[in-house]
Amino acid sequence: MAAIALVFTIASCSVPKTAYYFKNLPQDTSINTMGRGEDIKIQKNDILLINFSSLNPTEDAIYNAPSVVAGTGGIPGYRVDSNGNIQLHRLGVIKVEGLTRALLKDKLQQDISPYLKDPVVTVYFQNHKITVMGEVGSPKVINMPEEQLPILEALTMSGEVSDYARRDNILVIRDTETGKQFKRINLEDQSIFTSAWYWLKPGDVLYVQPNDNKEKEAKRARLQQNVALGVTALSIAVIVLDRIIK
Repeated sequence: MAAIALVFTIASCSVPKTAYYFKNLPQDTSINTMGRGEDIKIQKNDILLINFSSLNPTEDAIYNAPSVVAGTGGIPGYRVDSNGNIQLHRLGVIKVEGLTRALLKDKLQQDISPYLKDPVVTVYFQNHKITVMGEVGSPKVINMPEEQLPILEALTMSGEVSDYARRDNILVIRDTETGKQFKRINLEDQSIFTSAWYWLKPGDVLYVQPNDNKEKEAKRARLQQNVALGVTALSIAVIVLDRIIK
């Protein structure tokens, strides 16, 4: 009986079919990829990480002193207030709402030049994130310090898709002014490189759907477990009966 169960268990196992990215991509070719699009503008309640670097490290340290934003669990930076402003040392109140990171960088470098020699300013978002769920190695929330993130990079940062993932049916969920927008992405097709959805935006949710093999493997696992329990129960019954007869 145990041998029969073992044969049944082995026979019920199967190897999932191998899936590939960009199946229809010709060898040695060129594609005009989709550009990043318009830079995101700074909004109220955004949290900005601003770093100053100059030929005077002592002064730099004053401007770069850690400033933890209240109510964020310890995130450093400057929260854009309800008037669209932030406040910086010596520069006072600065209107940042409506500016891009690049425009704010240029403005700060110009405004701070009377106080720092040859200043270099960097500006990053601290509160922009995307969420990756489903059949990936490590589902997670990914910080997004710049305006956009390539979908392939987001998947790589999440431990890559699993063997049970539907590479041809990955769902992107995006909040818009009129509601939620849903887009199915096929990573087996080269058209992803020319799609506007190649670049993820802050707040996007990326869901990697499982393929049919996932459910089949789950059913096989349950069946194997039931068979194993049945064999165990039958073996115990045989042993008990054998002892009773003897």
